[in-house]
Amino acid sequence: MEGFASLGISLPLLLAFVINFLILFVLLGKFLYKPVLKMLDERAQKIKESMEWAESTKREYEQAKAEVQRQIEKGRQEAQAVIAQALQKGEGLKEEARKEAAEQAKGIVERVRADLEAERDRMVEDLRKEFASLLVLASEKVIRQTLDKEKQSKLIKETLDQIKPFAKS
Repeated sequence: MEGFASLGISLPLLLAFVINFLILFVLLGKFLYKPVLKMLDERAQKIKESMEWAESTKREYEQAKAEVQRQIEKGRQEAQAVIAQALQKGEGLKEEARKEAAEQAKGIVERVRADLEAERDRMVEDLRKEFASLLVLASEKVIRQTLDKEKQSKLIKETLDQIKPFAKS
């Protein structure tokens, strides 16, 4: 023991320091070290949960993003279908309008043709009457006599019958 005394160390004092150190170590372990470790473990658990939540949120975001892309693509396809349908409908309406215009034009042509035929028939009839009048006049001059109404009608009818083949061509 003298070796310790020559160094200036007192054994009872050293023993008191060691006991104090052990007591301090036990107290620190119980009241400080365990709560700090517990707090650090809780903090590590919270960080782990936050990381898991962040990963879960990221997966949900990726899924939502993929779903949005699918919805956008579906919307695009639906829009293309609507456009195609509208174009078809437009083509159908255009074709229908074209047919209707053709039918109207055909109707107009037929009416004009009928009007022209009626006008031609009227003109032919006028020419026949004029021709008949001229014929009667010429006949009167040739024969130098005036025909009575009955003879005149008969002569006109015969003359018209004779010229009908020429008038229709």
